[in-house]
Amino acid sequence: MILETTFTTDQGRVRLIDLMPPKTDLSKVVRIVEGLEGEVEMRSELVARFDYGTSVPWVSRLEDDAVSMVAGASMLLLRTAVPMRGEAMKTVGSFSVARGETVAFVLSHQISYQDPAAPEDPASPLKQAEDFWRDWSSRCKTAGPYSEAVQRSLIILKALTFGPSGGIVAAATTSLPEQIGGPRNWDYRFCWVRDATLTLLALMGAGFFDEARAWRDWLVRAVAGSPQQLQIMYAVTGERRLTEWEVPWLPGYEGSKPVRIGNAAHTQLQLDVYGELMDALYQAHRGGLRENKRAWAVQCALLDHLKSIWSKPDEGMWEVRGGAKHFTYSKIMAWVAYDRAIKSAAEFGMKGPVEEWEAQRAAIHEEVCRQGYDEERKTFVQVYGEPQLDASLLLIPAVGFLSPEDPRVISTIQAIERELLQDGFVRRYDTGATKDGLPPGEGMFLACSFWLADDYHLIGRDAEAKELFGGFSRFAMTSACSPKNTTFRAAAWSETSRRPFLT
Repeated sequence: MILETTFTTDQGRVRLIDLMPPKTDLSKVVRIVEGLEGEVEMRSELVARFDYGTSVPWVSRLEDDAVSMVAGASMLLLRTAVPMRGEAMKTVGSFSVARGETVAFVLSHQISYQDPAAPEDPASPLKQAEDFWRDWSSRCKTAGPYSEAVQRSLIILKALTFGPSGGIVAAATTSLPEQIGGPRNWDYRFCWVRDATLTLLALMGAGFFDEARAWRDWLVRAVAGSPQQLQIMYAVTGERRLTEWEVPWLPGYEGSKPVRIGNAAHTQLQLDVYGELMDALYQAHRGGLRENKRAWAVQCALLDHLKSIWSKPDEGMWEVRGGAKHFTYSKIMAWVAYDRAIKSAAEFGMKGPVEEWEAQRAAIHEEVCRQGYDEERKTFVQVYGEPQLDASLLLIPAVGFLSPEDPRVISTIQAIERELLQDGFVRRYDTGATKDGLPPGEGMFLACSFWLADDYHLIGRDAEAKELFGGFSRFAMTSACSPKNTTFRAAAWSETSRRPFLT
C-alpha cells in the first residue's frame, strides 16, 4: 500500500510517497520526496512519543548520523540525508528539492537493547512493496463490474493481516468516533470471531486460499481451550486479556472523548459468535480447505457447551452495554451453529451426536419464531417481547433460518425500511429506543445497508438491489479516498498509474 500526495506551490511541485513495506524483522515507515517541477522548500518535523503520548524519548545521534529515540524498551531510528536538529522537543530538518531530485526518510522501530539496524537504500523497500502488492493483487479473481472495488477491499483485508499468525484486525485504529464529539469511540485493533465468516468467504471467493487457511488456523488456535472461555474477540496473536482503559491525557479526535485502549466487550457473552464460528469453518471446508481434525474437536466441544447457554440472555452482536437480553439474532445464530454441524456431518462425514444437534436446532427455531416475531406488527424484533427493530434481522434469509419467500421475512424487511432506513442508509437500531448503555446518536454502519441490498436481491427486487449496492459501493470508495480537513491536493488517479493510490 503506497500513498502518493502531490504538493503544488508557487515555486513548483513535489510528490510525497509514503509506504510501510511488508514487515520482515523491523516495522518501517518510508517517506520519499520527489521533485517534479521547479524547486520547493520543505520542512520535516517529527514528534516522537511512546506509551500513548506519555513517554518523551531520549534523542541522540549515532555514528552513522542516524537519529536514535529511546524510551524504555522501545527505539525509533530515523535515517535521512537531511541534517536533523532538536527544536522545542521535536526533531526537525529543512531542505529543498528540485526537479529530478529525491530525498528519503526511513523511520524504523526496534527493541532498544538490540544493536541499531543497518541502513538500507530507501528505493529497496519501495520496490519491495510495489512488487509484493502487484504480485498479490494479480491473483485476485475478477468480479464483473465490481472487480476494482472487490480488489481494493481485499487489499485492505490483506493489509490488516498479521502475517506470522494469520489474524486479521477489524481496523488499525482506536477511538475514532462514530459521531464527532460522541462517546462511541472503540478500540478496533483486535480480531473478532464474528468477522471470520465474511473474511473466509471473501478470501476464498477471490481465490486467496493461503490467507483463508491462515485465518482459519488462527481462529482454531485462538478459541482452543475450555469451551466456557470462548471470547468474541482476541488479539492479533491470540492473546485473551484485552482490558479496556481510558486515556484522559489525550483529547480525542476533534475533541471526541474518551480515548479507549482495549475493549471490555471481550468479556461479554455473545451467543451469535458460536454460529459465526461454526459457519466459518463449515464454509472453509465447503470452499475446499483441507479438513482440520483439531478444528472439528473444538467445534464439538463448543456445541456441547452451547446447549447449556443458548437460552440465556446475552449482549448481542452490537456489544451493547445496557445489560443482557434475549436478542433474536443471537438465538438465530445459535440455530446456525447446530445447523452447520449437521450439514458438516451430512456433507463431509464428520462424526458427532447428530440427533442431539437436530433436537437443539428444532428447539431454537421454534422458540425464535414464537418469541422473536411480533404477530401484531408482522415483524421480527430485536429482543424478545420488545418492539424495537434491528438491522441484523435482515440476515435471517442469508443464514438460511427462513426462506426469502417466507411472509415473515418479507414483512420484516418492510418494517426495517419504514423504521430504520434513513437518508438512504440503514441504521443498526434506534439508539433512542434501545437502552444500550450510551447516549443516543451514532453514525451509520455501511454493512447494514448492504444487507438490505442482499435481501432485495433474494426476494426478487433486483433493480432496487443494484441501485442500493452501486450507490453504497461508490460512497464507500469515495469516502475512503477523500481525506478530511487536508490542505494538500491528492494526486489524481491518472497521475498514479504506476502505483496503487490507497488510503
